[in-house]
Amino acid sequence: MSGETHGHVPVLGPQVVEALAPAPGELAIDCTAGRGGHAELIARMMGSGTIVLSDLDPANLAYAAERVARTAPAVRTVALQGDFRHLALRMRTMGLPPASAVLADLGVSSLHLDDPSRGFSFSADAPLDMRLDPSGSRTAADLVGSLSEEQLATVIGHLGEEPLARRIARKVAESREVAPIKTTAQLALLVREAYGPRARTSRLHPATRTFMALRIAVNDELGALEGLLLAVATAANEVAQGRTGWLAPDARVAVISFHSLEDRLVKHSFAALESSGLASRPARKPLVASDAEVDANPRARSAKLRIVRLGSAQCAQARSKDAAPHDP
Repeated sequence: MSGETHGHVPVLGPQVVEALAPAPGELAIDCTAGRGGHAELIARMMGSGTIVLSDLDPANLAYAAERVARTAPAVRTVALQGDFRHLALRMRTMGLPPASAVLADLGVSSLHLDDPSRGFSFSADAPLDMRLDPSGSRTAADLVGSLSEEQLATVIGHLGEEPLARRIARKVAESREVAPIKTTAQLALLVREAYGPRARTSRLHPATRTFMALRIAVNDELGALEGLLLAVATAANEVAQGRTGWLAPDARVAVISFHSLEDRLVKHSFAALESSGLASRPARKPLVASDAEVDANPRARSAKLRIVRLGSAQCAQARSKDAAPHDP
């Protein structure tokens, strides 16, 4: 694990590597490469083969690709900038072989959160941006300025699970009639004012859920996740029919989520694959960080890792028996 100041301490790193079990010569995918923490662990375990790195942020992607190439030079690195929901199509277009291990860490890069200029955090005043891809056309300020009060309340209430969404939306709508809301400090103050006396007793900063909701909306994070899960389900059907798709017949897919909306989508998708006989789940409950990891990296507290292996449960058991050592 790299100790670089601008590197990435991977959440649930050992659990991810154990779940994916990347083997030499295979093709692995890190759908959300970030600063390359997980990708580095996966590539080191592979030793040889190919790892595809995907990320919306071109700067993070370049950093991750260089990091993996430096630490695992025998592993071919393919960097694909863009939305991971399109990975299956892009891999087919490029003629890449099916992937055996796929990871999607849905957490926002620490670098984004810690860089005030990106506008993800209310800890410092900055333009209200929140784009993971800096070339994206829509910022958080655009949403705050263009959505109707009702639409804004729906976004904050649904994506942020904020109980005071309507009150916050009303406050924002009233304020933008006077002047545009363009900075993180402006929005955070409005949310605090909407909270009123509750702000003093709130366990979280009052703006936490509102900022999360806008970030999810700006980057269409749930839409991207749904697209990836659909691609996995399509590949599982292809495997069942004996057809070659973007995932290998025994592909392992792991997803780390950080809030209930993401986790619910992953849970239901993986459960549906298992109940249809298209995949197996090593565990029904998600893996979570240990107390020691949470102490060292507080952002791991809400992480949940879910895993699915393509192929029926019966096939998975047969593979496990074949791989087990035989009595002499």
